[in-house]
Amino acid sequence: MTDIVAGRHTHIFNDVILTDSQIQTYREQGYLNIGRTLSDVGLKIVRDEIMRAWDAEKQAFDPEKTWLQNALLPDIHHHSEVVRQYYFSGPLVTIARQMIGPNIKAATSQLTFKMLGNTQPVGWHQDNTYGEIEPYNAISSLTALDDADEENGCLVLIPGSHREGQRYWSDRNHPVTLDVDTRDGTPMPMKAGECLVFHCHMLHKSQGNHSKDRDRRILFLRFADADAVEVCNDRRPRLGRLLCGVTKFPEVEAYEAELPLR
Repeated sequence: MTDIVAGRHTHIFNDVILTDSQIQTYREQGYLNIGRTLSDVGLKIVRDEIMRAWDAEKQAFDPEKTWLQNALLPDIHHHSEVVRQYYFSGPLVTIARQMIGPNIKAATSQLTFKMLGNTQPVGWHQDNTYGEIEPYNAISSLTALDDADEENGCLVLIPGSHREGQRYWSDRNHPVTLDVDTRDGTPMPMKAGECLVFHCHMLHKSQGNHSKDRDRRILFLRFADADAVEVCNDRRPRLGRLLCGVTKFPEVEAYEAELPLR
């Protein structure tokens, strides 16, 4: 790919450095729209690559299928070179260092799509409910690949709810849906190419896509402290590529180190 040279992201990604005021807002509110992290060129390249992966793995929306079958494609960085660049050495790594600290690893990459016709909602939850990891400072990032609003299922969150800490749900045989006062939700509309980051304890949900002619495609990437462990897995290290700094876990240092960036 001619636009990616020796790990440098020419005309694809927009570098972002947070101000002290933005960091304080994130600490208080638990979320921050950091603006456009993908240029127009980058947005097109990312869309093209991930849609090839999506179309190879998924079919049209089927109301008889589960949410996972219709809306989720994990480990998208295994399928897309430009996503690997974005995930492993793009602007979000700098953001993660500012929010978490000097030692950062990749924790999750996936597509979370609500394609045209998918009116299935996602209930209130915390991302850290799905495989609790500690320390509790991991961040989730949603990079919008389409304009997202309430009509096509943008994120809805509760500002400041991250300060309440880890929540648990009783029925582990069903999807997480926490008991939340729905009046507290604040929609988070986004423009394509923008990125929203939020704390692992942020309460959030999304409605289905009720648009007549638009998809709602999101690239979801999560970042954690390099020594983060999985609480419910005997405190074993959460595996993910070491992106910067050091880790006390050799298995993290070795994980996906062989994945090429070109």
